[in-house]
Amino acid sequence: MSGQEGMSTRVAKEDQRGDLPGPFAPEPKRGFTSHFGARLRNYFLTGLIIVGPVTITIYIVWSFINFVDAYIKPFIPTRYLPETYLPFAVPGIGLVFGVVGLMLIGALAANLLGRSLISGAEMMVEGMPIVRNVYRALKQVFEGVISTAGAKQSFRKVGLIEFPSKGLWSLVFVTSEATGEINMKAADGGKDLVGVFMPTGVVPPTGFICFVPRDEITVLDMTAEDAAKVIISAGMVVPEYQAKIKEAAEAQQRGAAD
Repeated sequence: MSGQEGMSTRVAKEDQRGDLPGPFAPEPKRGFTSHFGARLRNYFLTGLIIVGPVTITIYIVWSFINFVDAYIKPFIPTRYLPETYLPFAVPGIGLVFGVVGLMLIGALAANLLGRSLISGAEMMVEGMPIVRNVYRALKQVFEGVISTAGAKQSFRKVGLIEFPSKGLWSLVFVTSEATGEINMKAADGGKDLVGVFMPTGVVPPTGFICFVPRDEITVLDMTAEDAAKVIISAGMVVPEYQAKIKEAAEAQQRGAAD
């Protein structure tokens, strides 16, 4: 018998015994324990996906309610608190009184007497050197946010700009039109600038305020809520654009048919 035939015979025998490693070794069979463990892991992850968001949402809402109650309930007379007549405290009473109080202040500011009182209070604040600067800044911020939440809703626009370098794109929220000194002096006033807010990472409240030429912003059809999901999830959650296009096309076809 030649050496090659002897080698083939030895390989065949060792392969039958299952002693050879590599491609000659038989595939290991998954036992019942490993299969059962994989199913338990999948069940656990599925339960985590279902319970996790619900639990975190309830925790955030509950913490907010307790935070508001802790600051507002001390100003509420005891006779108006349910725990005065019940053996337990009712959460959310401070929040309800706070909302009602804001509505009453808004209604008071809508008439002549209320506007006079508010103007007098603002005049007192304007007489304080440091406080007036803080008050003016906060008032402008609140007025800007409330006004953009109205009919224009300019802050609802989402766009892309090339940042931090060419070919790399970042999500931004279009907040305002750049007017006045910023638009006149930046680039000698040759470009129409737009104010954008660029969130940083998974902490959307922090970010950069940038003024970018309008032609360098790619406006998206994505809503601000979908953009926030992309940012908070570090890009793991991306809205389905093709599905939305299909739904819009179907809705347009139904409208044309009607």
